[in-house]
Amino acid sequence: MNSAPSSTPAPSLIDLAYDPALFQAAGEALVDQLTQHLARTQAGEGPVLPWTDPRDNLAAARAQLAGDGLGRPAAVDSVESGARRFGELVKLALARGHNLHHPHYVGHQVPAAIPIAGLFDALGAVTNNPMAIYEMGPWATSAEQAMIGELGGYLGWKDPEGGGIVTHGASLANLTAMLVARNRLLEGSWEDGVRGVASAPSDKSPVIVTQADAHYCITRAGGILGLGTRQVLKVPLDSRRRMDVTRLDELLAELARAGRPVIAVAASACATPIGAFDPLDQVAEVCRRYGVWMHVDAAHGGAALLSRKYRGVVQGISEADSVTWDAHKMLFVPALCAFLFYKRKSDSYEAFRQNAPYLFDPRAPELMDFDGGLRTVECTKRAMVLGLWGVWSLFGPALMEQLVDRTFDLARTFYEKLTDAPDFVALHEPQCNIVVFRHIPARLAAASNGVVGAFQDRLRRAVCQSGRFYLVPCVIDGVGALRCTLINPKTTPADLDELLDTLREFGARDAAV
Repeated sequence: MNSAPSSTPAPSLIDLAYDPALFQAAGEALVDQLTQHLARTQAGEGPVLPWTDPRDNLAAARAQLAGDGLGRPAAVDSVESGARRFGELVKLALARGHNLHHPHYVGHQVPAAIPIAGLFDALGAVTNNPMAIYEMGPWATSAEQAMIGELGGYLGWKDPEGGGIVTHGASLANLTAMLVARNRLLEGSWEDGVRGVASAPSDKSPVIVTQADAHYCITRAGGILGLGTRQVLKVPLDSRRRMDVTRLDELLAELARAGRPVIAVAASACATPIGAFDPLDQVAEVCRRYGVWMHVDAAHGGAALLSRKYRGVVQGISEADSVTWDAHKMLFVPALCAFLFYKRKSDSYEAFRQNAPYLFDPRAPELMDFDGGLRTVECTKRAMVLGLWGVWSLFGPALMEQLVDRTFDLARTFYEKLTDAPDFVALHEPQCNIVVFRHIPARLAAASNGVVGAFQDRLRRAVCQSGRFYLVPCVIDGVGALRCTLINPKTTPADLDELLDTLREFGARDAAV
């Protein structure tokens, strides 16, 4: 009797999803598409921002999730069909995403990341070693500690491996630094709350002091910590939009006379609007005199420490008690990767005092310095530092110095082009790679501030939606302006000439004035 022909059953979706062969095929497709994408984008081909109405992009994303009634978004039943489908999804994402590697990207403080850093990041993503405790992420933890020591050495502290930690962004790092400063000043506040703040008169409430252009996360920290956003006091700016040190001295003296506790003074290096660096050495002298914790938000400007040419802008940072420094800005690695440093290692344990024996083994105190969950708000934390560790291991600090110098130099070149152009006004002399300016054609020379500011907003929107350049808005002294962060090292002076010509072209088309 003849038996029916046998057939090989289709693999389960679980087996297919975990099949190394699918991973290899998809990985080859990914690298191939990304390589072509980077080559085209870095050559300046195609739009910077392929502008699409957000509702259209949402519809396109939802369409990829649409099921066939059996819980399957698409017919994927083999390595071949899975790799093909994967390639289609990558192609869609690249076609509709923002192209930061395009030399006409001159927008936010987000870099054209070093591409190979993303491959190192993939090590952490695929192996999924979270970092609350050393045992779960032994190599990621070791790489993080190594980079903390490497970068910390540039701060000029006696213990470069002091209390450093890596967090998901500068907002978390700044919040954590403020939390440590609060816990040290207001004894028992971690366990018992900020006692008396809610009922105390406002003229006795604890405060955080910062400068008027400080990043909004400092004010947000005041709200989160229970102090209240109104208790984050802003020091006026000097003529270069830096913290006015004389006014800082006067404010701290006034607070001391009133008996109001000062949690910290948060200085900026640099502040977001125009990239102004507070005079840190002078701020430090005032903080020392009043015995106040000094924090420096150097999320963007900390990388100047790596440049022999530009490190003078952060002179005095070694006097700080804590420093925030983003690697996903001027160290050119993918987001997110932010460092928080403390001058004294013991301070790093003041933020969070948790009892979680299922994680932190009290019988192994030698692991305390490696169990990062004791010092960050995150419990599960991605292996964020692998991209930086890998790039640094390949190229060393020389690459970072070249990146800082090239982009800072380019800002100076752009500033000179603006000052030479009769229809453009540079609003400051750049200290880093951030330049703020306005385009004022002859027909607007006598226009009101309101008309000029509205024109900048319309001009920016038209240029960005054309895909030819991407730059961002800014408001200086209540009037709209244009802002460029030159954070793509492939941008050239010729690209900046083209930017000015493009702004002129779209400005001439504006029918509203």
